[in-house]
Amino acid sequence: MSLHTILRFFCLTLVGFGVLTASTNANAQQTIREIQVKGVERIEPATVLTYLDVRVGDPMNRETLNRALKSLFATGLFADVSLRQSDRILEVTVLENPVISQIEFEGNDAIEDEQLRAEVQLRPRNVFTRTRVQSDVNRLFQIYQRNGRFSATIEPKIIKLDQNRVNLVFEINEGPVTEIKSIRFVGNDRYDDDKLRSVISSSETRWYRFLNNDDRYDPDRLGFDQELLRRFYLSQGYADFRIVTANAELSNTREHFFLTFTVDEGPRYRVNEITVNSALRNFDKDALLPSITFEAGDWYDADEVTSSIDNMTDELGNRQFAFVNIRPDIRRNRAEKTLEVVFNINETPRVFVERIDIQGNVRTLDKVIRREMDVVEGDPFNRSKIAKSERNVNNLGYFESATVTARRGSAPDRTVLDVEVSEQSTGELSIGAGFSTSEGALADFSIRERNFLGKGQDLLLSSTLASERTEFNFSFTEPYFLNRDLLAGFDAFHVTRDLQDESSYDQRRSGGALRMGYPLSEKWRQVLRYRLERNDITDISENASRFIRDQEGQRITSAISQRITFDDRDSILFPTNGLWGWFDTEFAGLGGDATYVSSKVGASYFYPIADRWVFNLLGEGGGITAIGDDDIQINERYFLGGNNLRGFESGGLGPRDIATDDALGGNLFYRASAELSFPLGLPEELGIRGHAFNDIGSLWDLDSESSPSVKDTASLRASAGLGISWRSPFGPIRVDYAVPYLEEDFDKDESFRFNFGTRF
Repeated sequence: MSLHTILRFFCLTLVGFGVLTASTNANAQQTIREIQVKGVERIEPATVLTYLDVRVGDPMNRETLNRALKSLFATGLFADVSLRQSDRILEVTVLENPVISQIEFEGNDAIEDEQLRAEVQLRPRNVFTRTRVQSDVNRLFQIYQRNGRFSATIEPKIIKLDQNRVNLVFEINEGPVTEIKSIRFVGNDRYDDDKLRSVISSSETRWYRFLNNDDRYDPDRLGFDQELLRRFYLSQGYADFRIVTANAELSNTREHFFLTFTVDEGPRYRVNEITVNSALRNFDKDALLPSITFEAGDWYDADEVTSSIDNMTDELGNRQFAFVNIRPDIRRNRAEKTLEVVFNINETPRVFVERIDIQGNVRTLDKVIRREMDVVEGDPFNRSKIAKSERNVNNLGYFESATVTARRGSAPDRTVLDVEVSEQSTGELSIGAGFSTSEGALADFSIRERNFLGKGQDLLLSSTLASERTEFNFSFTEPYFLNRDLLAGFDAFHVTRDLQDESSYDQRRSGGALRMGYPLSEKWRQVLRYRLERNDITDISENASRFIRDQEGQRITSAISQRITFDDRDSILFPTNGLWGWFDTEFAGLGGDATYVSSKVGASYFYPIADRWVFNLLGEGGGITAIGDDDIQINERYFLGGNNLRGFESGGLGPRDIATDDALGGNLFYRASAELSFPLGLPEELGIRGHAFNDIGSLWDLDSESSPSVKDTASLRASAGLGISWRSPFGPIRVDYAVPYLEEDFDKDESFRFNFGTRF
C-alpha cells in the first residue's frame, strides 16, 4: 500500500469520526418536549408527574431517566415502572401497587388478633408493598419470640379483589412454646446450680409452671439474669465476679432452649477498713460515719455500699450541702483477700433541675408520677435522689419499666430530667377456691383497679363465700389526698359467720369505715380510722350459755382507732429478714351502744440463721375494758386458737361455759410463737419448706357475773408441732400438726390444721 493511499484512509477516518461525534452531541443535548403517563388507574397522572422529579425542558439523558425511575419507585405506590423515549417525548408506564382492603390473621390462638393488629404497621386503605409486608412479618415474629414461641411460622397471603384491591392474610402456625429445658452454670464453686437458679428470673420448665412464663426463653430476660447474678455475687463479697459468657442454645427441634452461664467467681473479700475522704470546706467528715451501714470485718456487700451513699447524701443534704458527689473507691488486697472502701466526697458544680419531662404515660396522669419524684423543678441536681425517684416510680407497680435520665438544659447550670415509662395493666380479676379447717370450703371473687382513672387510686370489690363465713367488701383508697402524702379511703362491708360450733350463735356485721394514713418516717406509718357497724347476734341455740343468750339482738358500734406500724422487712409476702411491729388502739362510745377502749401491741421478727433457714419470733398482747357499767359483749372480745395459737380449735382456749361447751371469749390475752422454717432437700424452685414451731398464750378475764359453770383462768397454754408448706401455682398450701403440752381440761384441742387457697 502506497503512502498516498494510507494518508487518504486516515483523512477519511478523521472526517467520519467528526461526523459521528457531532451527531452524538446533538442527541445528548436533546430536551424533553412532552411527558406522557400511562397505566394509571387510581392515581391521577398529575400526581405521577409530581413524583417524577423530571420536568419538560430537562435534558433527555441517562442521568435524567435514572433519577425519574428512582423517584417513582421511592414512593412505594408502584410495583413496576418503565420509561420509553420517542423522539423528544418521554413515555412513563406504571403498574400501581394494589390497595389493602382488609388485614386478617389465621391460625393464632395464643395471641389475640387485637394484639397482632396493633403491632403491624400496614392498615386497610394503605398501599400494599412487599417490603412493608416483610417488615410486619418480622414484627409479628418478635411478638411470638417474646411469648416463647421460636418455632412459629408466618406466611403472608394475598387475595386479589377487583379495582386493584387485595386482602392481606397472615397465616400463622404458632408452634409449641419454646421452653427452657435446662439452666447450667460453669465455674461456680461457692454456690451450686440450684442456688444460682433461685437468683435469676428464668426457670427450667416444670409441669407446675403453667401459670407463669418464667420458663420461656426471652433475650431481654437473659440480660436481666446476668445483672441479677452480678448483684448477688457482689452482695456476697465477690468483688471480682464477672460473667464470662451467657449462651442460649436452641435445640434442633426448636422446642427447647439450653441456657449456660459461664462465670468467674473470684475470691471473697472482707472489708478491712472504711475511710471517708471529704473535700468539703468546714465539714467534719466523722459526722457521716453513723450513716455507713456496714463495719470493718463484714463481708463486702455492694448493696450496703449503695445504701451508705444514699444515707450520706441525705445527711449532707440536711446539712445544706446539696451539690456533692460521693464516689466509692474499692481498693483490693488480693493477697489477703481484703479490701478498703473509700468514700470520696467532692463538691460538684452548681446545677439545678430546669424541667422534668414525662413520656410514655398514655393513661397515668403526670401528677401521679411527679409526686414520686424526690426532686422538683428548681431543686439542686442530686444523683442519689434521682436514683431514688426512679425506684419510687417503679415501685408504684403501674409500669413495666421506668427510667429517669438527665440531659443538658438551656444553660450549663441547668439540667432536664427525662422520665420514660412503659405502662402495664393495673386491673386485677381474681377467682379463688380453697379449703380452711376453720371455715371449710371457700370461694372468692374480686375485682381491683390499682390505678383507677390513671390517678393512682385503688378500687376494690371482693366477696368470699365459705361454709361458715360470707363476706362482701368494697374499698376505695386515694394515696395522695389533697395532693399530699396522705392516704385517705373508705370501706363498706357485710359479713355473716356461723359460730354454732364454737359458741352456739350466728353473727352478722354490716357497716363502713373512713380511714386516713400518713408516714411518720421512712419505716413508720400511722393510720387513723372511724368505724360505724351494726352487729347482730342471731339464731342462738336453745342450749346455748345464758351469757350468750343475754346478748341476743342488735348492737351499734361507733368507734375511732389508730394503728402505728414499723416495717423494715425485706419482703411483705415472704420475709426472711427484718422487723414488723404494730400498736393498735380503739375507742368506742361516739354514739351507738358499745362503750369500750381496746389496745393491742405486737411484733414479728425474722432472722436468717443460714441459707434458706429463717427464724421467726412473734409476740402480741392486748386488752379491752368497758367504759361505765356496761360489760364487754361477746362480739368485742378476743378469741385464741386455730391460726393464732396452733394445737387448739378456733376459740378453743379461754373462758368457757362447761355446761354448754360454749366459748365466751376474753378481755385480756397474750400469745407468742417461735418458728423455724427450713428447706427439705428439694429444689428451692418447688417452694416446699418445713416448719417447726412452738406457740404459747393465754386468754382470760370474763367480766360477766361469776357462775360455777364458767371456767376462766389465766394459766399458760402451750403447744409444739411441725408443718409443711407449698408455694404452689394454685396458691399457698400449708398443713400443721401440733400437740398441746400445757392446757386446761376444758380447752378444745385440734391436732391437724390445713389451709389451701388459690388465685388465677
